[in-house]
Amino acid sequence: MSEYTYKYNPNRSSEWNYGGAKWKLSRSKIDFFFECQRCFYVDNVLGTKRPGFPSFNLNIAVDELFKNEFDIHRKDATPHPIMTEYRIDAVPFQHKEMDTWRDPFVGIMHKHASTGLVVSGGVDDIWVTPQNKLIIVDYKSTSKEGKIDKLGDSTWEKQYTRQLGVYRWLLEQNGFEVEETGYLVYANASKDRPSFDNKLEFETTLVPVQTSVDWIEETLQNIQVCLNRTDIPPSGDTCEFCPYREACGKKLLAIHQRNKV
Repeated sequence: MSEYTYKYNPNRSSEWNYGGAKWKLSRSKIDFFFECQRCFYVDNVLGTKRPGFPSFNLNIAVDELFKNEFDIHRKDATPHPIMTEYRIDAVPFQHKEMDTWRDPFVGIMHKHASTGLVVSGGVDDIWVTPQNKLIIVDYKSTSKEGKIDKLGDSTWEKQYTRQLGVYRWLLEQNGFEVEETGYLVYANASKDRPSFDNKLEFETTLVPVQTSVDWIEETLQNIQVCLNRTDIPPSGDTCEFCPYREACGKKLLAIHQRNKV
């Protein structure tokens, strides 16, 4: 049996494009819109996505192990040790839809009334307080110097704040009361050990994130305008893909024109 070789397909099936039966506005697509409206349009309307890259399998493994840990306490309705350490008066939330809400291909969903956009997001975890208010939680893993106890103002960290805000908004639209403060369960791998010895050592911290949902209504309206454009949207200020496409196009066109002579 021959080995399977992945081949990039620049023309996705129209049912997965905006207006198609399977298209949804995922949480990651909302961040995509913030990054570059032109790439967002080319992907969702024209059906040509950016080339992919390999999954971060170590991060996925950490996420799965966190999920397994918290699910033990979910089943027993007990707080995880990190919740006790940080004095979070809550336990992992038990709900019949938890597996669906965690599925990145399904997630929590809501159809936005004024735009008709179906918004979705796959959450890592949800906790619940004694007052029956939900807390949005996401697992993160990295390896960098120092203790991770707060978010900075980098592009990634702003994305994390929006991410938790979208999850909060989705749950609120589904009738739940949600705390404004969400949390990142952060696993930071140490690089200071004298040897590997077939293991990584992590420091796990709980990072509070003050979420906001005030920006979502306007953003969804702007996204709908972008999706319905008949001209080309502007490129993002820091997008690397748009300059790459433009440079390649010009150079290939120059060769084509030269060879026609």
